[in-house]
Amino acid sequence: MDRGGQGTGGEAAVLRYPAALARAYVFDLDGTVYLGDSLLPGAGRAIAGLRRAGAEIRYLSNNPTKTPAAYAAKLAGLGLPTPPQDIVNTVVTTVRWLTLHCPQAVLFPIAEAPLVTALREAGFRLSEDPAEIDVVIASYDRGFDYRKLQIAFDAIWQQRRAFLVQTNPDAYCPFPGGRGEPDCAAVTAAIEACTGQRCRHSFGKPDPLMLETLELAAPRSETVMVGDRLRTDIAMGKAAGMATALVLTGETTAAEVRCLPSDQRPDYVLDRLDRLIPAPLA
Repeated sequence: MDRGGQGTGGEAAVLRYPAALARAYVFDLDGTVYLGDSLLPGAGRAIAGLRRAGAEIRYLSNNPTKTPAAYAAKLAGLGLPTPPQDIVNTVVTTVRWLTLHCPQAVLFPIAEAPLVTALREAGFRLSEDPAEIDVVIASYDRGFDYRKLQIAFDAIWQQRRAFLVQTNPDAYCPFPGGRGEPDCAAVTAAIEACTGQRCRHSFGKPDPLMLETLELAAPRSETVMVGDRLRTDIAMGKAAGMATALVLTGETTAAEVRCLPSDQRPDYVLDRLDRLIPAPLA
């Protein structure tokens, strides 16, 4: 049996904690495990406890501004040593999809250095010449400007040859103190608005490509997807037949959960990450 929440006020009505351990846990990172350069409440205790219990731990992130190695270094610095192969983000899934489906394509990535470097290392030719671009890649790019938008416009609309894909569907990236930055969806929307072409593929959650790239011994039916966003983390977990755990330390509020139809609610709602560990084992 699951046990109800112990929170106060509006949270108490939606909190729901697991009563047993699962074989595997897939964690979102930003807003779930940490925010900025600090672990979120209960995160270190939760992951250490699950590891001691023998659970498989993996991480998924829609953020393409770091490589898995950079994420591993960050987690290690926060006291959670993790091999890079246990982390999949949209740098990995974007390169994987393009390698499988468009291996000879000429690419124009509107992206930051980690994705650009990974594409080059995978053997892709990159170009800013609209006459030879086959695929425009929209991504989280803090250097996005009118020049890049014009190249994308010319490749898609003027030349009538390129199509648009995106690394992830997130509208913004959360920062500490309630701040945030426009994310990939803002870049995608600008390109769609001027070209009239819809984005063909998205390589981040909730797309199942993220899960297909993970290596897990446990079946999905015995795996819990843990995250802070309903439209990405929880939606992907539900579509994949995984149990889902929403932690209220990031984007989603208790009020939003209360408004959901019962069939769309996460299996578990946590006020802090260590609620994943059942009370008898805590």
